[in-house]
Parts: sequence; structure tokens; C-alpha cells
Amino acid sequence: MTAAPRTARTVALVTLGCARNEVDSEELAGRLAAEGYELVDDADGADAVLVNTCGFIESAKKDSVDALLSATDSGASVVAVGCMAERYGSELAGALPEATVLGFDDYAAIGDRLDDVLAGRPLVPHDPRDRRTLLPVSPVQRASVVAGATAAADVPSLPGHDWLRRRRLAGGPSAALKLASGCDRRCAFCAIPSFRGAFVSRPPGEVLAEARWLAGQGVSELVLVSENSTSYGKDLGDLRALEALLPQLAAVEGVARVRVAYLQPAELRPGLLEVIATAPGVAPYFDLSFQHSSPSLLRRMRRFGGTDDFLGLIARARALAPSAGFRTNVILGFPGETEDDVAELERFLVAGRLDAVGVFGYSDEEGTEAAGLPGKLDQAEIDARVRRITDLVEELTAQRADERVGERVDVLLTDDLSAEEEPGVWAGSAAHQDPDADGTTTVAGVPAAAVAGQLVPAVVEAAEGVDLLARAASPVPVPARLAAQR
Repeated sequence: MTAAPRTARTVALVTLGCARNEVDSEELAGRLAAEGYELVDDADGADAVLVNTCGFIESAKKDSVDALLSATDSGASVVAVGCMAERYGSELAGALPEATVLGFDDYAAIGDRLDDVLAGRPLVPHDPRDRRTLLPVSPVQRASVVAGATAAADVPSLPGHDWLRRRRLAGGPSAALKLASGCDRRCAFCAIPSFRGAFVSRPPGEVLAEARWLAGQGVSELVLVSENSTSYGKDLGDLRALEALLPQLAAVEGVARVRVAYLQPAELRPGLLEVIATAPGVAPYFDLSFQHSSPSLLRRMRRFGGTDDFLGLIARARALAPSAGFRTNVILGFPGETEDDVAELERFLVAGRLDAVGVFGYSDEEGTEAAGLPGKLDQAEIDARVRRITDLVEELTAQRADERVGERVDVLLTDDLSAEEEPGVWAGSAAHQDPDADGTTTVAGVPAAAVAGQLVPAVVEAAEGVDLLARAASPVPVPARLAAQR
């Protein structure tokens, strides 16, 4: 007997955290749409709200809890998924009885789980476990699950790997493309490996197939994401896999630019550095996870390198691509951090001339080595150091933007501002600007036939903080694929 079709139900998705979470949400959206759910933008009036939570640091967890509580005001059934839900499971469910808490292994059957929630059938929240202990998932196993030949419960879920069921939510000409899940590093401050699991690369053919699909959806810029993109291919037996994959992605019809995010400085091999800096169609953009630059403090963090190593790495990249972009994140107030350590970080930031820097204050994360370290700093001191480095970073990144005046840049157009400004004015991102994180470039003099997703060469005329003001250098024909979308 054929099962009765589902009654149409509506669901809204709320995504917090990083671009990796955005890919996970689009996978969930695709699964739900395929299983008869109607996706809506507004939680008010929806039957259910899925909140894709972030569990990275204390402030992110607070934002996730606030989003869950806000969703309950809509009157919809509230479901927590994502990193915080996976990490805390039954503990979160006990603290927030207003929400149903699901883990990563529920993703493959998300439609059934949502049916249970809306029907009032009780679900037992999972007990958290260290996902690094799970057996590696082979490409054959993943393909078997996608095809329905293997029960999803037999294979640990890897969120964001099922592009066949992905459905774009944000629109626009840029999209994240996940290279891998998990992380094998053991940074003392980070709990991500425990709830995301060990590092698992997606096969190159699978990544290329999704890139072609995204291009067919109107995407011109691919942003490659993972917990650690420099590890890509090591579990496939090929440490040079990303070097080979990048030019292939750039050659996909319709793709104007490929950008790599989340690089580990200690793993950035010379060959990969050269490809990122010089390969046609690949943005010379280095999103490097420095976290600090004091060698002694980095050792306490279970990391490598220091100021001189990092400056050497930046110099090698700039020797190949003088206008390359650099962004990083730094942590202030790690246990044992001294004034000398902060001064060393300042020395690095001044000499490094980075384009974008995220500044974070340290907070204990349960289950990490750092939580048990001596030498904890008072919160007031951590806050003061964050303000000190933030002020420095704002000055330095504005200076770096000023240095780009007169530089020729290729701007990926995103938003037509003609209605607000003058005709031919667009907002977009240059090669050194991640479209979600690093400021924007406003281009004047853009041809009337221009469309979102087109690359336009321009010359920088001024800077406002980290944002650039530029003028189109010359008319550029609109690619036929984009012209068809007008």
C-alpha cells in the first residue's frame, strides 16, 4: 500500500554562525522541500521554525538561545538543529523545553522528524558524544545513503555534503561550497572537532558536480569552506588535491571567481600558495587562521608558528600577487597571555598590513584543554585587550584600504545602487574582499547593460574605512549566461 502524501506544512529556517552552517541549512531546505514542506521566510504563521544554531563561542551560543526563544514567540513549533544542538543535545532540551532538539544524525530524515514534532509525537533528544570516535565515512557509503540503498542510521551524518538535495536560500551571485567536514587539529581552545567529527574530504568529482549545479543556479563566485581547507585531500591520499581542484573549479562554465576560506598557516604548502596567488579565476585571497602571533602563546594553544613565520608567509604570497588580500582572526586573553604576548601580536599586525581582522576575547569552552589551564585573566582585562587590539585593527585596515587607491581591481557586481545613487553605480566585492565579511567596493561608471554576477575591472579612487570607491575602467561585454537572466 502506498503511503498517504503529507499534508502541506510550512517551515521557516533561521541560520546563525558561519558559511558552513549556511550550506547545512540549504541542505535541510532541499530535503524538506523534496519531502513536501513549503519553505517560508517569515516565522510568523509558519507551522515550524528550524533554528540552525552555532556553538562556537559563548557569545554565539547566547545568540542561538536568543533566536530559539524569539522563535517561540511566533507560535510555531520550534526545532533546534546545528552545532549547539549537536554539542549539547539532551542538556539543551532540558534547559529549553520550548524547543525540540535534533542532532546531525537526524538530518537524513528531517522530514520525518518534523512530522513527529508537528504531530506531537515525543522525541528523545540525543546524548552528546565525541564524533571524532565515529568510523570514517567513505565516498561509497555516502553515495549509498544518497541513493537510498543504505539506511541513514548506518552512516554518521555529514551535514552539508548532500548537494543533490540542496536548495539555495540567500540568492545572489556568491555561494559557499563545502569542501569537507570536521577537523583533525587539537587546538587547545576549540571544541569544534568533538561535535563536528574527524576531517572528511568530499571527493573532487562531487565538489565539481555541485559547482556546476551552483553555476546553473546563477552563481558566479564560489567560496570554498570547511573547518580547515588546507587539509583537503589528506584522507583521500592526496595532499595536493586542492591544488588540482582549484583550476578545475575556475574552469566551470559560468564561474567567474573561486575563493578559498579557512586556511591553516602551518599547512599552507608552497604549491597551494602558488595556485591561490596565480591561477586564473582563483582569487588571490588568503583567509589565514593565525589566532595570535606570540610563539610561546601559540604553543600553549597547541598551534605553530609566530610573528616572523607569518610575516614570511605573507611576503611569499605578496611576491607572487602584490595585491593579494589577507584576513585573519585573533584571540585575546588566552590563559597565560602576558603584556609581552600582546605587544608581539601588535608587532605582527602593524607589519602584516592585513585587509581584515576579526578580534575575539577568550572564553572557556567545556571539554577543551584550555578550560583547565592556569593563568586565567579577569574578564575586565580580556575586554580591555580586545578593545585595544580592535582599535589598532580598525586603524591598520583603514590604512591598508588607503594603500589600494590607484590599484586596478576586478569587482564582482552584487547590487545595483542606481536608484539610490546615480546611474551606473553598483556595490560588489573585489578579489581581496570576501562577499560576507570584508567590506565592499562601490563602482561608478558601470555600463547600463551590467548584471549581478559580472566581473568589472575598476580603478580604486578612494577608501572609506575598509570599503573602497572605484570607477569602472572600461566597458566589459556581459557574459551570455548572465545576459539571459536580465
